[in-house]
Amino acid sequence: MNYRHAFHAGNFADLVKHAALLRWLGRLTAGPGSLSVIDTHAGRGLYDLAGAEAKKSGEAEAGIGRLMAAADVPGTFAPLTEAVRRLNGGGSVRRYPGSPWLIAQALRPGDRYLACELRSEEHAVLREALKARPGVRTACADGYAAAVAETPASGRVLVLIDPPFERADDYARIVETLAGVRRRNRDTAALVWLPLKDLETFDAFLRDLEDAVDAPLLVAETRMRPLADPLKMNGCALVLLNPPAGLAAELEAICGWAAGLGEGGAARVYAPGA
Repeated sequence: MNYRHAFHAGNFADLVKHAALLRWLGRLTAGPGSLSVIDTHAGRGLYDLAGAEAKKSGEAEAGIGRLMAAADVPGTFAPLTEAVRRLNGGGSVRRYPGSPWLIAQALRPGDRYLACELRSEEHAVLREALKARPGVRTACADGYAAAVAETPASGRVLVLIDPPFERADDYARIVETLAGVRRRNRDTAALVWLPLKDLETFDAFLRDLEDAVDAPLLVAETRMRPLADPLKMNGCALVLLNPPAGLAAELEAICGWAAGLGEGGAARVYAPGA
């Protein structure tokens, strides 16, 4: 599969991922000391919702379009909706911010961000979008390997892992990467996004992660429909490593609202094995 996020930018999964990311970043940037953020699959950083890809899929209209127009949005989405309004100058939503743009906007002086993107054409756009940002680097590199190599041995670190799942070994490489960054820095936190297609695949991933990493985990599932067809993305999940206290309740609000965009959707937030 040749994945292009331009078809999917601003969909329900982006809403969940980016709302959660911004809530966590808000806590981290309110704390003392510098922060290092590593993004393993950064993409291009900004997306044109008026482009042919977004128009063809219609996913942005069903996602960020409905979020921005809704009157019943939980306050947990406020950082994301504010970021989207700022990017679009308060007008109609023609552009959507990817994680690189959102992270770069949230950084403070002294914080550091490494955005990795393996595709050279996507990296070129990403580099241009983030140029001249203080504390920001981009790399046309394997993000899994870069995360382990670049995680500092001390200090606060957040690793974002959001692969396109084009490869059969993505699940295994996520587990290896999280084990590797934890060996370098026991205080490393991570936010992992995964598709929900069938429970067998997802539960196997969680078991492998629990075996490889001795750290608190939190799972937030957003199901847009019953998991009846493993060939479809029936929802998405976030897996958080070393999550902060209080974030579970915010994730419940985020996932619960997003699940309402689906047909018979449901959400749950839980600690594996609890």
